[in-house]
Amino acid sequence: MDILALNCGSSSVKYQLYDWEKKEVIAKGMVERVTIGDSFIVHEVPGRETYREEYECPDHKVAIHLIVKILTDPEYGVLEDMSGISAVGHRVVHGGEKFTRSVLIDDAVLEAIKEVQHLAPLHNPPNIAGIEAAQANLPDVPHVAIFDTAFHQTMPEHAYMYPLPHEWYEKYGVRRYGFHGTSHLYVSKRAAVLLGKEPKDCNLITMHIGNGVSHTAIKGGISVDTSMGLTPLEGAVMGTRCGDIDPAIPLFIQQVENLGPKEVDTILNKKSGILGITGQYTDRRDVLEGVENGDERCKLALEIEAYRLKKYIGAYCAVLGRLDAVVFTAGVGEMAWKIREKALEDLEHIGIKLDREKNRNTMTRKKESVISTPDSPVKVFVIPTDEELVFTEDVVAILEETYTDHMNFTYSFSSKDFQRK
Repeated sequence: MDILALNCGSSSVKYQLYDWEKKEVIAKGMVERVTIGDSFIVHEVPGRETYREEYECPDHKVAIHLIVKILTDPEYGVLEDMSGISAVGHRVVHGGEKFTRSVLIDDAVLEAIKEVQHLAPLHNPPNIAGIEAAQANLPDVPHVAIFDTAFHQTMPEHAYMYPLPHEWYEKYGVRRYGFHGTSHLYVSKRAAVLLGKEPKDCNLITMHIGNGVSHTAIKGGISVDTSMGLTPLEGAVMGTRCGDIDPAIPLFIQQVENLGPKEVDTILNKKSGILGITGQYTDRRDVLEGVENGDERCKLALEIEAYRLKKYIGAYCAVLGRLDAVVFTAGVGEMAWKIREKALEDLEHIGIKLDREKNRNTMTRKKESVISTPDSPVKVFVIPTDEELVFTEDVVAILEETYTDHMNFTYSFSSKDFQRK
């Protein structure tokens, strides 16, 4: 059984083809610059050289067609035809309150996803376009939606409601939803294994730090609070997003700079965060290199990001009471030892003792590591995330009718014998 996972962004489509029986990736890649011109695909197959092809993709339907073309290409592909694909899993960023877990896509589900697209105008429309394009290219296989927001639907009302006019919630669904759910789910299950506990017995703070950044307080195995809100803009400092700020600032800037709402929204989402502070970088590798070279704004960016990370650890520690572990994941969380070190400095009073040498030697996206000292009451893990594996297992379980909520469903990666390939 081969499962195709698709992640459609506004100008890109990531894909992965997974052999369920062999438990291994057959192929993966990305179509970039979809809808904006000069599109191309980068296609990777284990044991082969990476293949790149220029191919104009004016929309997501053409991008999906290109993926199908490459997967079945006699020279570069891995399939004779698409009949080998059993199902397609689609990442959907926002499911609103309608979806608490992954679901088989039918007309009613697709319509429900469209009904909440106003909550994620940058993300849901390309997700929908990808679903419709994939259905057109692969009409005879099941399609499954996997929601970023689903994992966080266990948050209590006092955590997800904003202190705003209640009719905004009633009319427009304004509340905290949270994102990166599949990543937080994966690493929380793996952390439970590393702790030698059942997920229901674990209190964790999971820190997904990439270009987008979100943190989650997990109590008894379920999400009870998370840093992103109605949209992915709230929370930590990110590559280009501002995160938490005084909500009066956008209104002030609109007035003094004579800007419209869309212009301010673009600034907050695409020109702020690390880019806004440094004036030139979003990649933390560039920032850290700038720090080494004495760039003052890079130093400031590092200090601000680490300080905000520390604040969230403290806040969620207060929410959870007992804390078993802090987990770092995603590109920056897995690779940037200096950011981790600064975020965890002077936290011995809450039971976090960092092994600095282990931390500095942990820069890999392939291995799970413990970077706390052996006597640290709170463990600190670096766990490479695997959202595509969550997609795949949800899809297979839905096809086999064994799927249920994540606390009652046993993922392969919840086993102590699991080995990531």
